Amino acid sequence: MIEFTLYENYKRSTISSTTINYEILPSKTISTSFIMLIEFRFTHFPNQHHRTIEFHFLSLEFILAYIPFGISTLMELKKRDIDHWQFWVIAPIWLLFYPNAFYILTDLFHLHKIAGMPEWFDLLLILTFAISGLLLGLFSLRSMHKIVEKLHSKWVGITYVISSIILGSFGVYLGRFERYNSWDIFRMPLEITKEIANRILYPTEHPSTWGLTIGLSCLLAILYLFTGSNSVEKRIDK
Repeated sequence: MIEFTLYENYKRSTISSTTINYEILPSKTISTSFIMLIEFRFTHFPNQHHRTIEFHFLSLEFILAYIPFGISTLMELKKRDIDHWQFWVIAPIWLLFYPNAFYILTDLFHLHKIAGMPEWFDLLLILTFAISGLLLGLFSLRSMHKIVEKLHSKWVGITYVISSIILGSFGVYLGRFERYNSWDIFRMPLEITKEIANRILYPTEHPSTWGLTIGLSCLLAILYLFTGSNSVEKRIDK
């Protein structure tokens, strides 16, 4: 009996680890390509070093995109031991950094023609980075989704996913167009609360806010549905 229990625990641990590696592999591969493209830009276009240095903001944003993924991965590894109160203490921190994973999609605004620099190369550079962040965000949300379902129910899990996507998209707007960072909620809480309340109370006066929020939310919801891996999730929970 003891041997059987040890074997079951080992099997669950192995499957969980395999699943996490399965999720990390695509973003890890793409992020490696991103680093190679940055280095190629430095090496083969020396007259554009100043522009390449400007693109290094992508590296910082990519690190920020990894924060929610790291949090959700650690929580999933411990999901059989995590309590309700522990999850709901950590979840707001995850949500605070979650928009960073999708924010990088808006870096396409930085794409413009530069003398002596192939425009297609910068397009590949930004897309490589943006897709990697997008995958991190989707995988991170799926991990949180599974934990919420385990702690509560299927419908609570669905509600959590929808809420996270909408709030994440709203956060992307605040970051791109209002220039707020995740940590500004601690630096200027009253100012950010006022900005958010103004947009909720007077939605018709802020069409860009809700246009981006609704549009991006729909896009992310569709991608989340199509990147689902139900068979893997069922194997983990067995």
